[in-house]
Amino acid sequence: MTATRSPHASTEHKRPNYVMIWLYLFVLTVAEVALAFELPLSRNVKLLLLLFLAVWKALLVALFFMHLKFERWRLRLIFIVPLPLAAILVTAAIMEKVW
Repeated sequence: MTATRSPHASTEHKRPNYVMIWLYLFVLTVAEVALAFELPLSRNVKLLLLLFLAVWKALLVALFFMHLKFERWRLRLIFIVPLPLAAILVTAAIMEKVW
């Protein structure tokens, strides 16, 4: 009897180097702390840079530690769709404080 592979069988993916990803996250965290406390930049520039670094770190965690990089697009879509809704919620909360 020959063994045939099912088209729905899970495919092996390359295992990421979790230590390197952890080091990237550590370096980004050190950069955030240095940016927040040491660099003489304007407040708005600091906020934009900190937001960029936070999103970058969140993407690293989601892609590698949550294994979204190796999943099908449908599962990625389930993760991506709530992000604009969260942005709307945060914007509404900020606007409520302003008013």
